[in-house]
Amino acid sequence: MKQEIGLIVVFLLVFLFDTFMSRKQQTTIGLLSCFFFAIFTAYGFCPSVLTSWDAFHGMYATSPVIVNIKNILNVGALIVMIQALRWADQDMVRVRRGEFYELLLVTLFGMYLMISSRHFLMFVIGLETASLPLAAMVAFDKHRYESHEAAIKYILTAVFSSAIFMMGLSFVYGLAGSLYYMDIAASLFVATGVNTLLIVALAFVIAGVGFKLSLVPFHLWTADVYQGAPTPVTSYLSVISKGAAAFAFLVILWQVFGCVYSQAWEWMLYALIILTITVGNLFALRQKNMKRFLAFSSISQAGYIMLGVIAYNAMGLSALMYYILVYIFSNLAAFGVIGAIENATGKVSMDDYNGLYKTNPRLSFTMMLAMFSLAGIPPFAGFFSKFFIFTSALNQGSVAMYVLVLVALINTIISLYYYLLVVKAMFIKNDDCVIPRFRSASSERFALWVCVAGIIGLGIVSCFYNHLLTVVVG
Repeated sequence: MKQEIGLIVVFLLVFLFDTFMSRKQQTTIGLLSCFFFAIFTAYGFCPSVLTSWDAFHGMYATSPVIVNIKNILNVGALIVMIQALRWADQDMVRVRRGEFYELLLVTLFGMYLMISSRHFLMFVIGLETASLPLAAMVAFDKHRYESHEAAIKYILTAVFSSAIFMMGLSFVYGLAGSLYYMDIAASLFVATGVNTLLIVALAFVIAGVGFKLSLVPFHLWTADVYQGAPTPVTSYLSVISKGAAAFAFLVILWQVFGCVYSQAWEWMLYALIILTITVGNLFALRQKNMKRFLAFSSISQAGYIMLGVIAYNAMGLSALMYYILVYIFSNLAAFGVIGAIENATGKVSMDDYNGLYKTNPRLSFTMMLAMFSLAGIPPFAGFFSKFFIFTSALNQGSVAMYVLVLVALINTIISLYYYLLVVKAMFIKNDDCVIPRFRSASSERFALWVCVAGIIGLGIVSCFYNHLLTVVVG
């Protein structure tokens, strides 16, 4: 609960500053928000926070594992906030920049509740707290039609996914007579066999959360929303929102429905993972808009993240946490370059990146590292995140799991091709209308340096994964 209280304190400080300070003083609200949140992020690593306890009669729970996943999300959110400083200083956004940071903090609070909930009522509160402000963030560029369209599509899919999820919860409540995770698990454990109502309930629950994770076939909103939303919001959606939903999904499946793993939801996830990785990769091959390109890339990455869930072991949990951490640095590096170029030139097409290395070699190098890491090329962090996620799945030991990992490996080769298309455009292709040389903002450069350090450091230093595995096993 200490992290939730700390986040509320940060929100109140930003809100009060935005409300009561003069317009001239409000120009520093972005830096002030980053400063307060950086202190809060550092506080999350203090030993006093790494404790296990519950609240609200067991509806809320925390543990060292939960604290660590929240710290990972905090690191990603801090990078997004730093990257957004230049964008928030633009004329069309400047008057409302305080609202961006306030909405971001509110959504993060909702994700905290999703991760720590041990009662489905608490989970739904966290889900809606995270989803509704995100719709406002997607529509932040209110003078752009694409932003309006993206917000409408996001809010409609969020409403329908919540309705489907709550329909599944009603079936679960009918079966177990409770919404507490442990009570439902105990009721399913003593039940004889798996009935049709449980299968339907699980299908509805998986479908509801699948919308948040962009799992196929619940992914159709993703590309349009990512393209229409402001780039900082897109990066936040693709990384922080996805990471929180993945961990919350793992908790629900393991703690609530773990006793019917092989009889009920294992085969559902097999189909979802294969479809998600394959469809995401195939559609990414056709994209020319960089934000749509990374949208389908993130759909594919969600399939790889789900391998940690279906592994159903301690290594799977630690591999999932490590994968999310690596994905944060890799994806935010790519979006950082896209945002810097968009802020300077307004260009977001892959064809605009032709010959980028000649005029902006540092941005090209950063994007290349991000693409290599997302593709899983050694020695960068993305290779080890895929290695650990595959190993955790193979340790499950079934023949079906071997086939699933084989399909994922084949899709990794496909993803390598389309990630290298971006590298080819920057370093090999030539274009007379190349993006001119420009100097990105200091905040953008700082965030990109942090991402590059994460991509290289997590690939070289093994203690990060060892720490996560020790926390999970301990």
